Amino acid sequence: MTTSTRRDPYDGFPGHIGRTFAASEPAWPAPRTPGEKAPNIVVVLVDDMGYSDIGPFGSEIPTPVLDTLAEDGVRLSNYHTMPLCSPARAALLTGLNPHRVGYAMVANSDPGFPGYGMEIADDIPTLAELLHDSGYATYAVGKWHLVRDSASNAADDRDNWPLRKGFDQYYGVLEGLTSLFHPHQLVRDNSPLDIDEFPDDYYYTDDITDQAISMVKSLRAHDPDKPFFLYLAHNAVHGPLQAKEEDIARHRGRYDEGWDALRETRFAAQIADGLFPPGTELPARNSEAGQDVPAWDSLTEEQQRLYARYMEVYAALVDNIDQNLGRLTATLEALGELDNTIIVFTSDNGGTGEGGAEGTRSYFSRFVHHPALPEDWTPDVDRDPELIGGPRSLVHYPRGWGMASNTPFRLYKGHTYAGGVRVPFVLSWPRGARDGRLTPGTRPQYQYVTDIAPTLLELAGLERPERRRGVPLQEPDGVTFAPVLADPEHPSTHPEQYCEMTGNRSYYRDGRKLVTLHRPGAPYDDSEWALYDIRTDPTEIHDLAAEHPGQVKELSAAWEKAAWRNGVFPLPDGSGALARRNPAERRLSRPLTLLPGTPELERYRSSRLVSLRSFEVTVAIEDTGEGVLVSHGDQGGGYSLYVEEGRLHFAYNEYGVLHETDAGRLTPGEHTVRLVATAERGLRWSFRIDADGQTRATPPSVHQLIGMAPFQGISIGVDRKSPISWPLFERHRSFPFQGRLRSVTYNPGDPGPDSPEAVAQALKEAAAAFE
Repeated sequence: MTTSTRRDPYDGFPGHIGRTFAASEPAWPAPRTPGEKAPNIVVVLVDDMGYSDIGPFGSEIPTPVLDTLAEDGVRLSNYHTMPLCSPARAALLTGLNPHRVGYAMVANSDPGFPGYGMEIADDIPTLAELLHDSGYATYAVGKWHLVRDSASNAADDRDNWPLRKGFDQYYGVLEGLTSLFHPHQLVRDNSPLDIDEFPDDYYYTDDITDQAISMVKSLRAHDPDKPFFLYLAHNAVHGPLQAKEEDIARHRGRYDEGWDALRETRFAAQIADGLFPPGTELPARNSEAGQDVPAWDSLTEEQQRLYARYMEVYAALVDNIDQNLGRLTATLEALGELDNTIIVFTSDNGGTGEGGAEGTRSYFSRFVHHPALPEDWTPDVDRDPELIGGPRSLVHYPRGWGMASNTPFRLYKGHTYAGGVRVPFVLSWPRGARDGRLTPGTRPQYQYVTDIAPTLLELAGLERPERRRGVPLQEPDGVTFAPVLADPEHPSTHPEQYCEMTGNRSYYRDGRKLVTLHRPGAPYDDSEWALYDIRTDPTEIHDLAAEHPGQVKELSAAWEKAAWRNGVFPLPDGSGALARRNPAERRLSRPLTLLPGTPELERYRSSRLVSLRSFEVTVAIEDTGEGVLVSHGDQGGGYSLYVEEGRLHFAYNEYGVLHETDAGRLTPGEHTVRLVATAERGLRWSFRIDADGQTRATPPSVHQLIGMAPFQGISIGVDRKSPISWPLFERHRSFPFQGRLRSVTYNPGDPGPDSPEAVAQALKEAAAAFE
């Protein structure tokens, strides 16, 4: 017998149904509203900003808008986050520890374990979903990085894109970084945008702020009362560092005295402002192996001039963020909304050391992590200092500036020491201050990133439900710190917390902190634990582990228990597992034919055709004309074939060093052009350019583009956005092909000698040698 699932259309209707309207009584469902005085909520999340980089936390960089927000609001001086971006974002938006959500790492890995799933499950609602359920409009702009890189393409199911996670509208970049002058793939709502060229005055931070302001204005034009949640996630100040020339100019000469003097100045300002207790010490320069920073005075004059320029660019980025926040707050003021808007400003993690000891003008070359890098690998390129910070340079500062960024703390992003996890936090809410729900001032209480979602829900007058759409919800880990905002004397609401990132571990409990600086390949045992009392030693200088072995044992056992409970295991080791990918991705290395008019192929999808392997590109031309045949990459690295003045050319951008090859005349008519790349040992490619079966050129071998390069995807018949060859761009802009293309076919060849399989084996051998 079949059971009917048909629902009575009148069941539960509170009015009355007769045969006619006259005999019936209407009823309407009650609108979803969070309450008459529900505040708007704006969360401004900056990327890789250190503790001391804004005025309210000791910086010399002018941040007048943030200064005002902090003066009228609350600064959390002991706020902690995760050491990397995707885990921090998952924790912020869900209130759960990131391993439970599936973000043990940035969303650029897929080793096949629960903590690395990179997908927010249906029983873990985001803050946006909960606010949307309660009647809020929800908007996200900027960096997302909560979708796996392999799922960032237009063919994906989009389950972990912003619109499926509670946002009404989205505009930004799904991945972790991008060019601020030529974003590699902008997405609006659920669709990648097909863009050939950006205006010369385009700047991404300005753009996402424009989009946020437009969303708010549109809401108020359509609904005068509906509160909104705006998640404004900057890609700045993540590398590559790029800033507008007028912003850089304001900071010329400011950093000529170097990072040692800057730390001293910022630390003095922090002490004078009461951010730390009396007796707090400034640690010596970072000296750990691979993290060390030289004395500024030990550098040559040439190095000092170059390194100071890097920091001028970084300061310009921070300056610009504050300017754009001012444009947003001015809009809210004009709408009469600023008074009842909660504004949170913070960073996903601390300042970074990824620029290395010297910094770089070739970000993607410096960013490569491969165990078989050859001796001739160059993590920098020669660039006119005047180009540093502009669209032709992809730079990052030396880690000495990252150390200064994290003043007064030790180490950097990626570490569980304070430099990686203590960041600025400002919360402003004028109406809340008047109503006694927020008492302006500084709070030394420990609070954690998972506390943001429950705090904002409470301030909005909302409760987190136990079920959503029939699904029981996982319990949160975060605890509201609304009582701390109201009462400066209220104790911390978050007394203990584990942390783990790429093997670096910590455990906090009531002012004591157990922490490791894990060396890759080293055993995970109690010998690497250090113990600090951060109530009296917030800068983690005096290791008490030898004096209190009982506390070490107690807290390490607590870490172990929390790790199993939260899905932290397995921990990274020398097996190379983080380089492993889902076997289903093998389909992405099959031959692929692209037809004219195909939108740009997404970065990760494009990389599967060429990364660490040999490959061939076959271009079928129906009628020769001027223009680009195929391009893959940008100013940070890439290659292209183009026809100019009747001659075939091959351009190869080797992480910023341009190689141009003239492959001879290409007569009018039909041709088949083939680019053949052979992967060789030492992470090199040798190229051959053929036309109609005849070899035209065999340029010298070059370093392969690996890691995040080429960062921009494959385009057919045009060199979109950031060009591979800047001289060609100056002559012809994106240079669309004026002839007729039939197709472009990629044939991925055999993996090279430095393929992922070889990487895994090399890592195993390195680990064995270490042990």
